[in-house]
Amino acid sequence: MKPEKIKKPRRMGISAKVAWMLILFAAILCTAAIALGRMTFDNNIKKQYNNTAYKVAHAVEAFFEPGELGYMARLAFDYANGEGDADEVAALLSSERYQYIYRQLVSLRRSMEANDIFISVPDFASGKPIIYIMDSYVKEDLCFAFGDRSPMSEEYLEDSKQAFLTGVHTSSFQISTSEFGHNTTASYPVMEDGKGVAFINVEIPMQTLESAISAYTRRTILITVLVTIVLLAINIIIWRYTFIRTIKTVAEEAEKFVDNNTEVSRVLATISTGDELEDLGRSIYHMEKDIREYIDNLQKVTAEKERIGAELSIAAQIQVDMLPRIFPAFPGWKEFEIYATMIPAKEVGGDFYDYFLVDDTHIALVMADVSGKGVPAALFMVIAKTLIKNRTQMGGTPAQILHDVNNQLCEGNEAELFVTVWLAVIDVRTGKGIAANAGHEHPVVRRSGGDYETVIYRHSPAVATMEDLNFREHEFELHPGDSLFVYTDGVAEATNKKNELFGMERTLEALNRNKNASARGLLTAVKQEIDNFVGDAPQFDDITMLIFKYMGK
Repeated sequence: MKPEKIKKPRRMGISAKVAWMLILFAAILCTAAIALGRMTFDNNIKKQYNNTAYKVAHAVEAFFEPGELGYMARLAFDYANGEGDADEVAALLSSERYQYIYRQLVSLRRSMEANDIFISVPDFASGKPIIYIMDSYVKEDLCFAFGDRSPMSEEYLEDSKQAFLTGVHTSSFQISTSEFGHNTTASYPVMEDGKGVAFINVEIPMQTLESAISAYTRRTILITVLVTIVLLAINIIIWRYTFIRTIKTVAEEAEKFVDNNTEVSRVLATISTGDELEDLGRSIYHMEKDIREYIDNLQKVTAEKERIGAELSIAAQIQVDMLPRIFPAFPGWKEFEIYATMIPAKEVGGDFYDYFLVDDTHIALVMADVSGKGVPAALFMVIAKTLIKNRTQMGGTPAQILHDVNNQLCEGNEAELFVTVWLAVIDVRTGKGIAANAGHEHPVVRRSGGDYETVIYRHSPAVATMEDLNFREHEFELHPGDSLFVYTDGVAEATNKKNELFGMERTLEALNRNKNASARGLLTAVKQEIDNFVGDAPQFDDITMLIFKYMGK
């Protein structure tokens, strides 16, 4: 007769016990966190609503130019009280500026998921003190029109008066329930010359509690994480003699790997626990070997990159030194003023400008842009600039000069690079000049006392596109006080993060805003406006500009 097997009593493993302890403590502390969250719920949601509403209102204020909102407010106030000019109101409502601000208001309201954003002027003496200037309510049939009125809660009326007088928005807000839903409205006073002119009102649905709930959830998670950390510490103490020692060995070896300049030790390869810790040790050992090999390769690559970087830096300096950049360019000449800049998109660029005296009475101006970027374009630029200057000083018209340079650049042009060129030779005594435009941007001219305007005429093909090209010439004349602005496409094609181009319209506006500045001041101002427009977007093309101001005898 076989003896009965003794049944081992069922036991709960340590891992299961720890798991149940974690669940129990987490449940207790989560309950406490929920109770605490409920106690602070009202304060959180009020603070959240106020902060959100006033940030939105402050953003709306930036839509208006100085004095613009004040004008609209006065017109709406008079119109609501039967004193306004209906034609003036109609002209305002149909204006592109009013429509643009309205679209911005609607777009902001949608992006913020607000119930309504509206702009009003108060009439505290009336039973309906809110007079609408602009309303972006989502339901168009309920949207208030210009000059419409609506009431205000009595408890909020005195706070609104005080805010309108002082310009300091109140920390309170009105809560309303109507056909527009259950909402809270915060009003932001707009001041002009120390006086209140209007309110920007932001209405947010009371149902928008996600932010407060998220704050409450984060608080709960934080408490749970803290509890978990404590329980894990207890668990580590329990298990420290079973696997912590091995983990400590792994950690010490990893630290030695860092401290000893990534020297690989075989200690990790000798761990033999027969479980995942052994796998971990061997994995880290192989990882250290891979890191050591990677660092060796990286050092080689870094050294090579530094060498190339140093060479590019030298090349960039050589390229900059080739461009004339000492100003004033010709101190002895009072007949003209000249200034130019070139900002490459990479270490070296393909744009270049040049100016030099052909003889005692003529000056040559060059503005050019080589196709492509980087080192190839820079090398081609050096050759093109040298050929153009040398050929110009030999005499001849711009068309003849570009014809000969074109044939020279076409020889052995295996990379098929080409260069757009604007070349002019001007008689500084008379202001008469001849220009040839080989596929380049149109020049901009300002007549004395006038504005900068683009001069458009037919181009010739770019230089180095094919041999034996004939180039068109354009005669012009500058009078005392006239200015000539030439540039590369990097000016008009400067792009911001929205992929919008700076464009010729903005270029002309920038020139005309600074038309009375010196040559240096003008180009500095234009570059600053380009930088303001582009912002943090990367520069994709070289930006090169030259201004020639003719004073004559």
